[in-house]
Amino acid sequence: MGMLKDHEDAQGHVIYDFYKGKDVDEVIEREDGYIDASTGPKMYLSEYKDWAPHEKKAMKFAKGKVLDIGSGAGRHAIYLQNEKGLDVLGIDNSPMAQKVARERGLKKTKPLPITQVNSKLGQFDTIMMLGNNFGLFSNVKRAKWLLKRFHGMTSEDARIITESMQVHETDNPDHLWYQEYNRKRGRMSGQVRIRVRYKKFTNPWFDYLIVSKDEMEMILEGTGWKVSQYLDNEHQYIAIIEKEE
Repeated sequence: MGMLKDHEDAQGHVIYDFYKGKDVDEVIEREDGYIDASTGPKMYLSEYKDWAPHEKKAMKFAKGKVLDIGSGAGRHAIYLQNEKGLDVLGIDNSPMAQKVARERGLKKTKPLPITQVNSKLGQFDTIMMLGNNFGLFSNVKRAKWLLKRFHGMTSEDARIITESMQVHETDNPDHLWYQEYNRKRGRMSGQVRIRVRYKKFTNPWFDYLIVSKDEMEMILEGTGWKVSQYLDNEHQYIAIIEKEE
């Protein structure tokens, strides 16, 4: 998914309206018709003190020059910029989310989808993809391609800090049915095709890749990266990923 046009920028408008104090309802629609109301807006703008313990721990692993992919309203990027004094660039394909991040004080933002990340942005010491943003890889092939690209645009001791969830740990029959439906189509269980809806704004359909720890390690094989440790929070987990020697 490339840069969003205004009528497509549902999540960005949710974030902007919530930031301006309005009541908002963000709806996540899955391709099979499953619909869920998101608790996202409050989380997108949450302060460090309200973060989950594994997120707080993850901030200690950020260092040097940081690229925050899918930075949204900038909560992680602004914390690292203001509290840790790091040089942070936030990129996102949502213009409205970036507008909020800038208004909240993020100094460096660039409108850019993940597929256009390359060495022209500079060399980085940390690539951050929190808030389940491992999902932005969309599928295994794209993940491996981008991870190899990230390897070439980062320092020798660089880290990727990313989050996903143990997708198989569910007893929701709708989710179990969808995972089986995915496998029958040759997709990963957690390769979820969704779109975000808010008022008259609707994102284009996109694949969001949710993976278990074993699946993440499988995807990393052959990319030059490996998981050095996990930070757990119930079904969620953050992976600290480092370069193979």
